[in-house]
Formats: sequence, C-alpha cells, structure tokens
Amino acid sequence: MSNINEIITSRTSASNYDATRKLSKAEIAELVALATQAPSAFNLQNWKFIAVESDAAKASLLPLAYSQPKITDAAVTFIICGTLDPHVTLPAALKPTVDAGIITEETYQGWLDAVQNMYGNNPVMARDEAVRSASLAAMTLMLAAQGKGLVSCPMIGFDAAGVAAQLELPATEIPVMMITVGYAAPGNWAKKPRKAVDSVLSFL
Repeated sequence: MSNINEIITSRTSASNYDATRKLSKAEIAELVALATQAPSAFNLQNWKFIAVESDAAKASLLPLAYSQPKITDAAVTFIICGTLDPHVTLPAALKPTVDAGIITEETYQGWLDAVQNMYGNNPVMARDEAVRSASLAAMTLMLAAQGKGLVSCPMIGFDAAGVAAQLELPATEIPVMMITVGYAAPGNWAKKPRKAVDSVLSFL
C-alpha cells in the first residue's frame, strides 16, 4: 500500500496472527525507524522501544499480558515506553537539529531552558508528555506496519508494573502500550464502523 488514505482506513486491530511467519531484526528495526518519525514536543523523542520477538521472551511476557495468545502468535510485540527525564536527554537529542542549521543556537538554548522549567520539577507534566509521545509513536508504528502489509493491535491489557520489574526498566522509563505486529491469520474482525464525522466535529 502506498496511499495514506487506504493505509489509515484499512487498518484494524488484529487478534489472530500467523505464528509461522516471522520478521527479521532488520524489518523490526525499520518499523521502529518509521515510528520515530512521530512528532514530540520540542523534538524530545522521549520514547523507547523494546521488541519482544524470541520464543523465550514471548513466553516470559505472556503471563504479564494476561495470557493473550497474540503475544506468542504475533511476530513481535513492541513494548513502547515513555521517558520521564526529557530535561536531561534533550540536549543530546536536539543537538543534531542545531548542527543541521534547522534551529539557531539561541533557539536551542531557549528550548533547553523551557523544557527544564516545564518538566524538571513537574513529574505530572513529565509523565503526561511521556504518554503523549509514546502514543504518537505507537500510532505511527501501526500505520507503518499496515503500509508494509502487516497487521497490528494496540494493547493496554498488561501488568505495566510487572513488565517494568521483569525487564528491570529504570524509573525514568514507563511502559505505556504494547503493540503486537505480524502477519494476519483468518478470523480477524472486519473494520468496525466509526462515528459520523458530524457527531465528533465542531467548527468555531
């Protein structure tokens, strides 16, 4: 698929995957590379991706996802984390933008100061931003998968604290969402109807 309208309108959440079909590490990395094209405030890029693709890792993750079969059947399950320390990581993340001449040194310093003020001492705002950024990356990843002829499903049905503990994630990384990705097997639902646009859109 190359038409963005078709990619968006054909995407649906899949529960049934062909467990015999895998993705290579290069294919998985390409999906993440596309996911990182998602926007983030100040270009924070405050996300991390964990690709669960080995049989052993899937088996370990399964009970933390309430034994949902898609964890073992999908080619890969991405654990998408938001990071809580953007005021610490932004200088390195943003420097290439300065080096490319996209923003000035003055803008760079202004953004660093703004991020420090906004998130440095405000854990609630930092967490909200982490969830926003991880969610934007997750949606971008699902559209990337759809464009490559794969199916996907966003999952909130998992023990986030258990995942963080099992993977020994630092306190600055919070599991926001899981995304299963792979090849479709028979039995997935058709696209569910959406609300009429005029019921969700208003003009000012």
